[in-house]
Amino acid sequence: MKGLQGRRALIFTICSLLGFLITSPRLRAQNAEDNAPPRTPQPVRIPATIVEPATGNVPAEVPANSDQPSSGSAEPNYVLGPEDEINIEVFNVPELKLTVRVAADGMIALPLIGRVPASGLTTEQLRQELADKWGENYLQDPQVTVFVKTFKARPVSVIGAVEKPGLYYLTGQRTLIEMLSMAGGFGKKATSPAGRTVLVTRQSGFKNLQPVDGMHVRGPDQIEIDLNRLLYTRDAGLNIEVMPLDIISVSKADVVYVTGAVKLPGGFVLEDRPTMTALQAISMAGGFSTTASRKGARIYRAQKDGSKTEVPINLKKVLEGKQEDVTLASNDVLYVPDSKVKMATSRAVDASVSTFSGWLIWAH
Repeated sequence: MKGLQGRRALIFTICSLLGFLITSPRLRAQNAEDNAPPRTPQPVRIPATIVEPATGNVPAEVPANSDQPSSGSAEPNYVLGPEDEINIEVFNVPELKLTVRVAADGMIALPLIGRVPASGLTTEQLRQELADKWGENYLQDPQVTVFVKTFKARPVSVIGAVEKPGLYYLTGQRTLIEMLSMAGGFGKKATSPAGRTVLVTRQSGFKNLQPVDGMHVRGPDQIEIDLNRLLYTRDAGLNIEVMPLDIISVSKADVVYVTGAVKLPGGFVLEDRPTMTALQAISMAGGFSTTASRKGARIYRAQKDGSKTEVPINLKKVLEGKQEDVTLASNDVLYVPDSKVKMATSRAVDASVSTFSGWLIWAH
């Protein structure tokens, strides 16, 4: 009996020893970790200054193609003006996250520092001005961001034969072609096709403008530019820089009308030509009808005083080369009457055909 108890005691001692040998490394590692000095958390690096969004410079932390709002529509040299709406933020100061509008006198009102001039400054200049004023007495090294939310200070009117006429706002330097592109290009042919000129009116005048071929100075505040030369040549003198408050007017194409005894009566646009002759107009109208009186055609032309004149034209002689073709002006109406003789003959033929057709039906 004593021998059995001795063997049990020996087995228990051996198992206890094995358990200690297995668990002791874990305990030592745990104790070492518990007794180790606490780790110091790595500080978060904050840039000393926040990149001003209106300059278009994206911080390294933000990918260039991210969806984060940016000022891609504004250029670094954009000058603030009345009615512009701007967002202002001061890093780590939520009370100074503001949206303000530049007043008519060019000032903005801000907490702590009161009214501050903004008109005439770029966004970067305003950012530095606000950082200096807030840093004088209230904040230590304030990190200010200025972003233009709505551009209203530099309007340009684009009217006439463009796809989207209206008021556009300059966010930087823009040329005449760029403004026409912003307005959607020229009107569709079915609605209001563009003419041959674009008129630019500038209240402050064109003081230092050097006229070039394709440009006509109509007055100290107005110039006319040949649209074809502007679009299809590389003359930078025609593609002028657009200024705030400019009015850009694209002329509508001139139209001549053909009516009466023609196959396709209607209005025809003088797209890339200043004029059209009578024979060209007849050709565009599909030619004469079978009853047309080529000798008795007339042109109705409106005068500046609102009256109308009637110009007779013998298209038969024009076709035979015995009379010079007549040039049609904008809004002229070319009327080709029906010949009474041809109409009578046509009616007689129609009656004969009708009678003969009836006889054939009766005979059968």
